[in-house]
Amino acid sequence: MEPLRPLAIDLFTGLHGWGEGLTAEGFDVVGFDLEDMCAQFGMQRPAHVHLVLQDVRTLHGRQFKDAALIVASPPCQAYSYRAMPWKRAKALPPPDNSLFEACFRIQREASWAAGHHIPLIVENVKGAQPYVGRSRWNFGSFHLWGDVPALMPMVRQVAKRPRHDWNRYKQIGEVSPHWRLNGEDSRKNNGGSWFNIAHNTTSGHGQNPDGRKFHASGRAWFDLGPALYPSGSARRKAASAMMAKIPLPLARHIARTYHPQQSEVSCHGSSAAIP
Repeated sequence: MEPLRPLAIDLFTGLHGWGEGLTAEGFDVVGFDLEDMCAQFGMQRPAHVHLVLQDVRTLHGRQFKDAALIVASPPCQAYSYRAMPWKRAKALPPPDNSLFEACFRIQREASWAAGHHIPLIVENVKGAQPYVGRSRWNFGSFHLWGDVPALMPMVRQVAKRPRHDWNRYKQIGEVSPHWRLNGEDSRKNNGGSWFNIAHNTTSGHGQNPDGRKFHASGRAWFDLGPALYPSGSARRKAASAMMAKIPLPLARHIARTYHPQQSEVSCHGSSAAIP
């Protein structure tokens, strides 16, 4: 009989970057988002990952009292835009932190219901720091808050990831709004995902990419131009979601650290990043 797998909760799950690493290390994962991103782009959801289509703001942490770990990647669009060197961006008022703070609210409620502390790792962009506090660690462009372990993998592992083949994103035809990914048709981009909000894929303005890089050569999003990835297109949405996906080495390290049967955490960061 297979031993019971510990439960992890993935808020704003997107393409299940956290889930891939967590399940590889023996977790069952329940992810929450506003749409099924894998189905939309013709990708297969990882085994042992379950998706619930629900607004994270409507969740109460007592639902997760049996979880061993909570991970989250809340929307970063507002933070990324304000970090851009444009007068219009610098003139904006502080962003709404409610979605970021909701992660810590859920953690507090879950821990109270469980009667013990449930660790939380929140990922976002560097530009969030002026508004939510300094991150405890960064793995390349992926900044972390919450119960970040004292020992983390070296950042150089990000650069060792295989180069992504962006030629896979090809338009099927002008009469079809769909795009082909891995040889399969994806569903029409109807918008509404947390990843749309987080990475400006449906804003209609095309002036707020998150600044993350496509591959190890360092070619930035800005260099590709609106002709290749027009704002609001399914092609841009797919590319943006792939760039925002949590790197597997990072997800697996967090999973090993907090797996109840693998390694005991002797020292980790405070979870009180949000008052």
